[in-house]
Amino acid sequence: MATIRIWRALLASFVLATPGLSAQNATLGGKRAVVYTTADSTNLRLTPSDTLTFQQSAPTTEAEIYVFVDPRRTFQTMIGIGGALTDAAAETFAKIPTERQAQLLDAYYSPERGIGYTLARTNINSCDFSSASYTYVTEGDKDLSSFDIAPDLKYKIPLIKRALAASGNKLKLFASPWSPPAYMKDNNDMLHGGHLRPEYRQAWALYYTKFIKSYRQAGVPVWGITIQNEPMAKQTWESCIYQPEEERDFLRDHLGPVMVKEGLKDVNIIVWDHNRDLIVQRALTIFGDSAAARYAWGTGFHWYEDWSGGTQMYENVALVSRLFPNKHLLFTEGTPANFDSTAYGRWSLGEAYGRSMIHDFNSGAEGWTDWNILLDEKGGPNHVGNYCFAPIHADTRTGQLIYTNSYYYIGHFSKFIRPGAKRIAVAPSRSMLLVTGFKNPDGSVAVVVMNPTARAGEYHLSVGTAAVTVRSPAHSIQTVVF
Repeated sequence: MATIRIWRALLASFVLATPGLSAQNATLGGKRAVVYTTADSTNLRLTPSDTLTFQQSAPTTEAEIYVFVDPRRTFQTMIGIGGALTDAAAETFAKIPTERQAQLLDAYYSPERGIGYTLARTNINSCDFSSASYTYVTEGDKDLSSFDIAPDLKYKIPLIKRALAASGNKLKLFASPWSPPAYMKDNNDMLHGGHLRPEYRQAWALYYTKFIKSYRQAGVPVWGITIQNEPMAKQTWESCIYQPEEERDFLRDHLGPVMVKEGLKDVNIIVWDHNRDLIVQRALTIFGDSAAARYAWGTGFHWYEDWSGGTQMYENVALVSRLFPNKHLLFTEGTPANFDSTAYGRWSLGEAYGRSMIHDFNSGAEGWTDWNILLDEKGGPNHVGNYCFAPIHADTRTGQLIYTNSYYYIGHFSKFIRPGAKRIAVAPSRSMLLVTGFKNPDGSVAVVVMNPTARAGEYHLSVGTAAVTVRSPAHSIQTVVF
């Protein structure tokens, strides 16, 4: 009850203190809110399930559930939401019929017919979700004179270009290396961790610029790069270890200056690109050095810190946001692991996305990038057997597309929260609901409400003195747009 009284007092005082807000609330009376719903054990999948009319709010009571919304209190600006265009996604895409390819592109990149992706990631050199290991140079080429992106021209770049076109050229692409070429590393292996040899730091920095320029020449603009995918993970696939000081020094003394020298100052450099657990240490080390920090756009992070059975550490992201408010935060990868072709309908797949996206946005993230947009019926291809789920799978034997509920959960954000949107103040009166909200550049407001429990119920979505009452199905996610 105390929480409700505090919110009522806050909203009331804000109405009195802010010219025009009370008038704005008054204009909501009689206005409509459209509710889009995805729910377990129903046919609702991003379905317009209700159209409601704002009415004067009734006095609050402790017995009822509320979602309080204040569109005038704004926070970070949305960059975009999307997924990764990997070798695996591109190879699978090439194997499906032409009409299925068009359907997939619409499903992801059309804001009207699909869920309107505006952000994408791809791999520099091979990653686990490639059919084999490869680089863009011949072994031992210290001068990079053999640099050639030919491995990407068969599948990956054609898919990226089609995704760009399908998005109306609104897609922001960033790229990440999983490993330098073997000869640049102290273990002489692209796999199994290892470190970048000091004598190759300058050549490796130049490698990024050659990649960016080659992609641009191929008609693919690169918006950003991350320094290293998962720099603290020694994997059985492509990987490379950077301690915090190593990444800081590489950025400060090599990559940053080389990017500037090569005329690529406009390309955003993202540090860390690993889990939330060690994100604070990495940010403190790099951003605490003013010479390194000047080259860093912000911090990327993943969600895999909970694999050992713990919980996801959203509070670390929020702390980095508070410590370094002038640096950006971007979720760069997450996917449900342990692929099982009999579990496409598992409801927890989508709920993992909804939970993470809500918490990450509320912690200050400005964009969110899923892992592979498409995988085959085996959860690959993957050259080390590290198979996983994607929002959409293609059965390459039949050409059919299989949509998991992850696709719809992500769509509750990407379809309705557009680039340039500002996060707004949204809070529930009960912990059973997870909520976030954004105000779009066109003035529309999208509030996402997730109910991860087995209990259905009602909540009052309250904006100042106006409200609508929404029914929340069990295990559901809803976007209320007004």
